[in-house]
Amino acid sequence: MLSTLPGTAQGAAVPALLALAVLTLPAAPGRSRWRALTGTGAGLPTARLLAPPLPLLAAPLGWLLLGPAGAVCAAGVAWGVRRRVAARRAAERAGSTAAELADALARVTDELRTGAHPAAALAGHVHDGPLARALLEPAAVAARIGEPVPEALRRTARGPARRDVERVASAWELADTHGAPLADLLAGLLDDIRWRIAHGARVRAQLAGPRATASVLTGLPLAGIGLGQLMGIAPLTVLRTGLHGPALLLTGVVLTVAGAAWADRILRAAVPT
Repeated sequence: MLSTLPGTAQGAAVPALLALAVLTLPAAPGRSRWRALTGTGAGLPTARLLAPPLPLLAAPLGWLLLGPAGAVCAAGVAWGVRRRVAARRAAERAGSTAAELADALARVTDELRTGAHPAAALAGHVHDGPLARALLEPAAVAARIGEPVPEALRRTARGPARRDVERVASAWELADTHGAPLADLLAGLLDDIRWRIAHGARVRAQLAGPRATASVLTGLPLAGIGLGQLMGIAPLTVLRTGLHGPALLLTGVVLTVAGAAWADRILRAAVPT
């Protein structure tokens, strides 16, 4: 594939390509499931250290293969891959947060129905998951010292669970103001959250095929360039020389990245949040 490049450039490009491929791979699903079960941050520091230099690593590699236009394209593609991986991790975190919050609300509802005081039910947050514990701990402290629980909940309403936490605060405020049964209000909210989680899982399963198709179509141009290089057509030489080659390279990369971003947006919009 790199037969038209000088010998030194070819020898340096192959390991650089392999290194870039390894760095841009998403995290293994088993590792993310282990973090979700244990609450540890194993692997996160490494990801944070590797993510920022990706465009900087890709730019010289692109320059080596395709000149200045290749450097710009490689940096843009690395940035797009980084954004895509970050969006996927954010979606996974949102799903984990919603699931932990649903389990915490189920525990609070059960304790309230057995006659426990709301402050005592909130105090059991130490047995919840780490994400739900971070959301409910200020409310537990407020209930213990006699401060308004809804205000404490709203102060922690941020990130992917912001809407659900605000709904919990509204239900708590309604119970405090009008005497509505808090357990029934939280049970209705719990049913809604669990339905949204189950529906989102079904939609994601149904979108697995279209998502795979979009990924294959995104990689077809790169496969076409590699096939042409193997056949001796030397598309890399065409793309790095003259005026038309770099212009075609920039146009193709922009259209490919835009198409991938558009497909991701359509697929994300189909999943309820």
